[in-house]
Amino acid sequence: MIADVLIHVPTDKEPDAGVQYGLSVANAFKAHVTGLTFALEPLVAPMYFGAVPGEIFEDFRRDAEQTASEAAARFQKSAEGAGCTVDTRVVTATIDGAADAIGRLARVYDLTVLTQPNPDKPGPEPALLEAALFESGRGVLIVPYVQKKPIEFDRVLIAWDGGRPATRALSEARPFLAKAKQVEILVVESGKPDLQMVPGADLARHLARHNFKVELRRAVVPSNADIDATILNEISDSDVDLVVMGGYGHNRLRQFVLGGVTRGILESMTAPVLMAH
Repeated sequence: MIADVLIHVPTDKEPDAGVQYGLSVANAFKAHVTGLTFALEPLVAPMYFGAVPGEIFEDFRRDAEQTASEAAARFQKSAEGAGCTVDTRVVTATIDGAADAIGRLARVYDLTVLTQPNPDKPGPEPALLEAALFESGRGVLIVPYVQKKPIEFDRVLIAWDGGRPATRALSEARPFLAKAKQVEILVVESGKPDLQMVPGADLARHLARHNFKVELRRAVVPSNADIDATILNEISDSDVDLVVMGGYGHNRLRQFVLGGVTRGILESMTAPVLMAH
């Protein structure tokens, strides 16, 4: 059940794909939405402390908070116009502090929605996305920054490798699967798989017992480097509305680093992706 949705609201005035898509998700599930906006403080190297007048920092913080409050007000108006019940939160923090905040806050929502980082618009989105994914323990819905359509449920693709993150994502996606007209399970194997085995068959049987209409597909690729491209091709060829997959990464010096397939999908995604770790 999805009753409480957290949406990251960027501070720029341009329409944001994740915000609009997130509101359509909330509408589809009759969920309450919270718009989370960050007033970002500047990062200053220790060597410059004392060299910059404190008034400059205060002016910067005041301007950031004003900009964030205006973004929150725009979101509130959009959400109310979309027929959603809504509240907003403005958090003042550095980028690292904002990442910590969204990781904690996402734990008490059914779903967190963020826009895919746009390489042409540097900002806090990569740090926020990784924190929400790896620190929350909940589902994170990432929306392509070029997304135009609201949510649709014609075809949902589960990229299944049988791992724990994929299992977590599947659990978080249950409400979406319940609305889907067709559920496709895609298993991508690399190397020389055992052709006598049918990977994903147990999952297909399990979902069929829940009365989901399931289609199982298998793809064999030369190496792990081809997995993300295969998934992306399947998304494009099958006109997928939503992808469900595990988010993989490893911890390095207290920061998570995205795994190769996860990173490849997030960089080139053409459909919204529901991930969990």
